[in-house]
Amino acid sequence: MAETSRTSPTRGSTQPSLRERTRAAMRAEVSEIAFRLFAEQGFENTTVEQIAAEAGLSRTTFFRYFGTKEELVLGRMAEFGHEVAAVLATRPESERPWEALRRAFDVVTQPQADAPELSQNLMQLFSDACALMTRQWDKEQGWQSTLVPEISRRLGGDTDPLNDLRARVLVASAISCLDASYDAWTAGDRKAPLSVLLDQAMSTLSEEN
Repeated sequence: MAETSRTSPTRGSTQPSLRERTRAAMRAEVSEIAFRLFAEQGFENTTVEQIAAEAGLSRTTFFRYFGTKEELVLGRMAEFGHEVAAVLATRPESERPWEALRRAFDVVTQPQADAPELSQNLMQLFSDACALMTRQWDKEQGWQSTLVPEISRRLGGDTDPLNDLRARVLVASAISCLDASYDAWTAGDRKAPLSVLLDQAMSTLSEEN
């Protein structure tokens, strides 16, 4: 008896489906509209209804794409974390872990130089919404799970990367320097480039790392 030929999706495939690509495109479009409204009206004064209307969506449909209004902003923080980790993995092996972290943070600081107005609006959102600031901190701590393993590897860690105290301290310190630089950048009316402020912040610990 002839054997029936069957085909099945390749296991482990990470190719996004059409539905996933459509969803991602819609999220990007809504985010762009939302950030424009945030810049014009402020975060607190912009409602979900306004964002949905501008995007041609109902309030119910909006919540299919975003659980909360805050998620529109915080989603970018999560994206930054993955981008920083990707750049960190490409840094030269000969580079010290602390310097590799600084160069990986160019992903965060470079947009400040390329699009200062957009960056200022984004940071103003973080400054104006207390609840948002709390969740921003949670997102940044989430960066540790993506950055610590690579730093641990560069340090020659022979234990579970997530439990490597040295790597965790370096990553946490680098993130704290980034936070301090943002604060200084905002307090100084954005006159000094964020990248320069971050250089100054991280250089205070560079001799130790």
